Amino acid sequence: KLIFPGVGAFGSMMSILNDKNFTAPLKAYLDSDRPFLGICLGMQALLEKSAEAPGIKGLGLFPGETIRFDTDLAVPHIGWNGIHIKQPSAIFNGLSGKERFYFVHSFHIVPADGNDVLTTTDYGGEFASGIQRGNIIGIQFHPEKSGPAGLKLLKNFIETGTGQAKPVQAAQETSLARRIIACLDVRSNDQGDLVVTKGDQYDVRENGNVRNLGRPVELAGRYYQEGADEITFLNITGFRDFPLEDMPMIDVLKQTSRNVFVPLTIGGGIRDYTDKNGRQYTALEVAAEYFRSGADKISIGSDAVLIAEQYLKTGRRTGTSAIEEISRVYGNQAVVISIDPRRVYVKSPDQVRHTVIKTAVPGPGKEKYCWYQCTIRGGREGRDLDALTLARVCEKLGAGEILLNCIDRDGTGQGFDLELINAVKKAVTIPVIASSGAGCVEHFHEVFTATRAEAALAAGIFHRREVPLAEVKEFLRGKVPVRL
Repeated sequence: KLIFPGVGAFGSMMSILNDKNFTAPLKAYLDSDRPFLGICLGMQALLEKSAEAPGIKGLGLFPGETIRFDTDLAVPHIGWNGIHIKQPSAIFNGLSGKERFYFVHSFHIVPADGNDVLTTTDYGGEFASGIQRGNIIGIQFHPEKSGPAGLKLLKNFIETGTGQAKPVQAAQETSLARRIIACLDVRSNDQGDLVVTKGDQYDVRENGNVRNLGRPVELAGRYYQEGADEITFLNITGFRDFPLEDMPMIDVLKQTSRNVFVPLTIGGGIRDYTDKNGRQYTALEVAAEYFRSGADKISIGSDAVLIAEQYLKTGRRTGTSAIEEISRVYGNQAVVISIDPRRVYVKSPDQVRHTVIKTAVPGPGKEKYCWYQCTIRGGREGRDLDALTLARVCEKLGAGEILLNCIDRDGTGQGFDLELINAVKKAVTIPVIASSGAGCVEHFHEVFTATRAEAALAAGIFHRREVPLAEVKEFLRGKVPVRL
């Protein structure tokens, strides 16, 4: 049996298969109708071609092509969605067909023969999310990141029995769940131990010591059990002089991915750097090591601001920025931009050249307008760039998601900055994760009903159990689509 998991971009995947002379033996295996499970790109490779890489041929086992989503909804399609089972398959043994699975993709398959369709999913219209012919199966979603349901599906493939699941009776439209994400700020404390901490408006010290809220691997495991839809690690120490293979976060990812079967994002230190031995690494090499260690997405913060500033200065792509290189190899869905803005009040939009909004929260001088200044270095340095412009530029360069923080709301428990979230959502077509300010379960309901944010993230209130993650899910039950 062969499992072909695909993460990245169609063109680079097919180039690797061809360069390593894997294409011919893989086609021979498929032609023999031996058990095969293609996941995400591993399924898209089975078709003839993809709009993601014009001119590059797929394996061609299934007639048809892969096209980009044509919808007003955010693309990439990221998160937990359902499936309609269109043909009986032993891969669904023991599943009800009502489970949610994790999707992350900008392109979807269009099989020429409708009889090949195994499952469909709804996102701005119905699309084929699975195909099967004989023993050859392809699925768009990631079972290895879909919790217990995904593990059951993988077990069914490995231990194929004789039973067959029945197609779902009701043709109810599937829906993309709003995601609840647990964020772990990781750094070394004064004793050299790697700990999860949390700052209040980005200050992580309390009585002179780094706040210690637990061990990263253990806390991530707890959140998985509590129902987190994703887990984000933000490495706020940097470890800039470590050899790449010795980076402490590499081990954290490896240990976490052994027992946590939801998507993992890693941020911090995704940049070009030179270690203490003089060895140079590119941001792409750093990202590749994180992906090999279990990360599904990488998050770029301060460097994204500097990249955007350079782009705005020259008006040209370099093709070598971390955003461009990583998205070229791994796809834009793998690149998250973490924005750390703070409000700057002005009396009139004419005072600044930045994107200004009219606010319902007046400034200290009763100002009615504000803009959101981007910061770097953990919020310590403001830049002459606003958050909306940064988001637009990064999307243009290849980013697939925005993690939208807010320094003014961080650690306050006053709720998310809805004005900021709505402004950025209008500025981009990629998904936005709302962050900073959650203090109660109602704040999660508020952000999902007052904005179109695809996900909401919290840290301290989850770490300290002030608002248990499971309670958030339960409160949202029946109010907004969530994975339960």
